Amino acid sequence: MAQKNTATSRPARKGFQRAASVLSSRIREVGETRGFPVTRLLTHWAEIVGAEIAAHTRPVEVSYGRQGFGATLTVLTTGAYAPMVEMQKEALRDKINACYGYAAISRIRITQTAATGFAEGQASFAPAPKAERRPDPAASRKAAETAAPVSDTGLRDALAALGANVFSRKQS
Repeated sequence: MAQKNTATSRPARKGFQRAASVLSSRIREVGETRGFPVTRLLTHWAEIVGAEIAAHTRPVEVSYGRQGFGATLTVLTTGAYAPMVEMQKEALRDKINACYGYAAISRIRITQTAATGFAEGQASFAPAPKAERRPDPAASRKAAETAAPVSDTGLRDALAALGANVFSRKQS
């Protein structure tokens, strides 16, 4: 009986794959070129350092020195928050090393910049607020008239709001 070569044969996949499993190798490669052996530091930055610090900081690079153990983490922040982050460096380093599982980061270097940042960090640190769209008054009236026969006030209001959105989309 001939055996299959398991090193070259790929398992047959049926159905869908999770996006994380498809992209994990590419994310790891990009992270390793920037010095991040553990991509969790990039993807879970807010969970590792806390929401307050993460709102004003971003990890940029991990660089390894020529001698011995420990690396330097470069963190990008805006100019106004740099002194506050500087005062919290030791606690920040402890949280990051807890993520790695050992004392991987021996130094944290803080780079401050304007809100628009360097060429790498052109986006602001906070997510952009969602634009609120108001439905057309005529569409709101039409939706209210359509939902008027419903006796439950909560359901009627919800249907009127939904109808206003639907009627305003058809017009635009």
